[in-house]
Amino acid sequence: MLFDHCASCRRCCHVDAGEAALEVTLTSQEHARLGSICIETQCRHLGPSGCRLGEQKPVSCSLYPLAYDPSERQFYFDTECPLHEQYVAQLAIPQSDARQHLASMAGVIAKLTVAEPQYLAANYAIDSDYFELAAIPSSLTVSKA
Repeated sequence: MLFDHCASCRRCCHVDAGEAALEVTLTSQEHARLGSICIETQCRHLGPSGCRLGEQKPVSCSLYPLAYDPSERQFYFDTECPLHEQYVAQLAIPQSDARQHLASMAGVIAKLTVAEPQYLAANYAIDSDYFELAAIPSSLTVSKA
C-alpha cells in the first residue's frame, strides 16, 4: 500500500529544528472539535503507529501530501514527501492508492468549495508558504473541484 510508508516516515507531522511552527488549517467543525493544532516539533496527535485521530484527522492532514489552490483549481504535491514519484506514477493506474486518494480529496474539496471557501484559501496559503509544491499534471487528475 502506498501510504504504509507514512507511519514510519512521519515527515508531515514534524517540524525540523530551527523551522517555523506549522499551524494546521482547520475547518470550522474541526476547530470546534479540536481547538487548534500547531506543530512546533511533533504533532501532539502523532502516536507510534501514526495519527491517533484516525478518520477524525483534519482535512488538511488527510489531503497531505497534496495541496489545493482554489483560485487555480489545481492540485499540487509536496515534492519533499518521499512518496512523490511513486504517487504521481500511480495516478495513471485507475484503482491505485494514489488515484483513490486524489479522487477522495477532490470530493472533499468540491464540498468545501461551497461550504468553506475561506478554509481552502487559508489552507493553500499555508501549504504554498511551507511546502515545496509541484503541480500535478492535469492529465493525471480525476476531476477539478
